[in-house]
Amino acid sequence: MEPVVLQASQAPLQTSQDMKKISPQEAQSAFANSLKNAIKTVNNAQVESNIKTEQLAKGEIDNLHDVMIASKKASITLQTAVEVQGKAIDAYKEIMRMQV
Repeated sequence: MEPVVLQASQAPLQTSQDMKKISPQEAQSAFANSLKNAIKTVNNAQVESNIKTEQLAKGEIDNLHDVMIASKKASITLQTAVEVQGKAIDAYKEIMRMQV
């Protein structure tokens, strides 16, 4: 699975001279791609958890630890996505309250 976001220590440092101006369309496209990748990651974790749970129920898998780890991973990933969604909505509301 791919990481959803870079940690601060992994993010490349850019100076104001290195930054290039991007169009709103490019920014929107980059944001949309990031959002799609994040949703895909959450979905993949959920699907993996469902498959392992089903295999455990059928007796095809013996390792309960793997099933529980996949389940917890899916749960944490979904919980993180919900928290990020809440923060994004709060930020949007805050921007809408700004007076121009």
